Amino acid sequence: MHIVSRLPSDPAPRIGALSVLPVFLDLTGKRAVVVGGSEAAAWKVELLVSAGANVDLYAGELSEGMEEVAVRHPAIRHFPRSWRAGDLNGAAVALCDAEHDVEAVAFEQAAREAGVPCNIIDRPEYCHFQFGTIVNRSPVVVGISTSGAAPVLGQAIRRRIETLLPPTLAGWAGLARDWRRRVAEALPVGPARRRFWERFVDRAFGPAADETSEASLLGGLQDIESRGHVTFVGAGPGDAELITLKAIRALQAADVILFDDLVSDEVLELARREAKRILVGKRAGRASCKQHEINDLMVKLANAGRRVVRLKSGDPMIFGRAGEEIAELERHGIGYDVVPGVTAGLALAATLGVSLTHRDKARSVRFITGHSQHGGLPDDIDWMAIADPSTTTIFYMGGRTASSIASLLISHGMPPETPVVIAADIGRIGETKLCCDLADLSKGINTLLNGGPVVIGIGSVFAERRADPATVMAAGSSWTDEFGDTCPQVSFERRAALQTIVQIDRVT
Repeated sequence: MHIVSRLPSDPAPRIGALSVLPVFLDLTGKRAVVVGGSEAAAWKVELLVSAGANVDLYAGELSEGMEEVAVRHPAIRHFPRSWRAGDLNGAAVALCDAEHDVEAVAFEQAAREAGVPCNIIDRPEYCHFQFGTIVNRSPVVVGISTSGAAPVLGQAIRRRIETLLPPTLAGWAGLARDWRRRVAEALPVGPARRRFWERFVDRAFGPAADETSEASLLGGLQDIESRGHVTFVGAGPGDAELITLKAIRALQAADVILFDDLVSDEVLELARREAKRILVGKRAGRASCKQHEINDLMVKLANAGRRVVRLKSGDPMIFGRAGEEIAELERHGIGYDVVPGVTAGLALAATLGVSLTHRDKARSVRFITGHSQHGGLPDDIDWMAIADPSTTTIFYMGGRTASSIASLLISHGMPPETPVVIAADIGRIGETKLCCDLADLSKGINTLLNGGPVVIGIGSVFAERRADPATVMAAGSSWTDEFGDTCPQVSFERRAALQTIVQIDRVT
């Protein structure tokens, strides 16, 4: 059995260099000192009060915003005078909106002598700590810092995280806090307790918790199975940004990841660092795992109580052999679920800006394998149906059989000038695309074939892209002219003038 384990780089540290250390202070019932009555200070006071602090505010005059905050929060005591060094004694934190550098220097020195961490608004050189951008799902609190380098970027990151964390997460986090002791008493440290919390987390990103949540989750504490679980995850064509949020959660919860050869490193980087990664890919002409070996490994790991992710490129249910693996899990009574992914054919349509079912050109779309388990084309393909001009066809794994595909389609009535798009390494950095006629499919394949995964699109929906040089080849790649000579990358204008990259002209 040919298995390769891809571990995180062993010599690398567990975490890279940090510009700052993120920490979270418990200020409940503790004293905070704030100097200054400005609008900027008012926002900091609200943060401190929201974190449970009792705020002593030293300021001769208060802005309108600060007055409103002070009236609204009884935890704020206003001292209408200038601050003194002794005011900082016993404080948990101290903040100052200094009017000038002299005051900033004096405040920082007083805070240091009192042993109190301080922040001086808009004067980072005098700060012991900074306030980050906050996403509030209390008791879940996310802090974001750019170390003062790019506050606008910090706000943009906050907005992105806000969309990922539903407001209902706050209620689930509260339940987790309330249930923690009960779960610890019912389940010992180990796989069973972890499985309970993983099941909890799966629910936490769904609808709001209600009275049935406790019954369904806590009611089965003693019945948590010792057997593991398998999740089939679609990794998409390679771009890590194309996988789903559910896929990321599965990768973060995995004990073991069995991944295909075509899964990109960028996707694997999203997995839990402690998860064991095992390469079980199958590639034509290369040493690889046999299907029954993969099935046996999944069953063995699941029976050992592992949470397994079977990570497949594209979508696991499209030419991913998932059906055979699911049948094996069902035969052994092992639970599983499936997280779909973006299949290569749809990634091709997206990168070209082409609708595979354009209502003026195609009434259906077919995904066809160009490679059977015996090596050639499958024997049972209905070529007459595929040759229908109102159909868009996407061939997977058709690099070695492209010549036969073209010959069979033409012999069954498909016009030789039918538009074709060939793509190699779709969704990856080295992505290349080439447009040609069906009659030139074999020549086009020879132009792009580099050992990477190839997908072939055939149909009239690709006609417009055949005339667009900007969509033919990826920047930084090379192209081959009609006489087979390899040429360096040239400008779009030069390509258009040469025309040989846009359409492979038949040489007679």
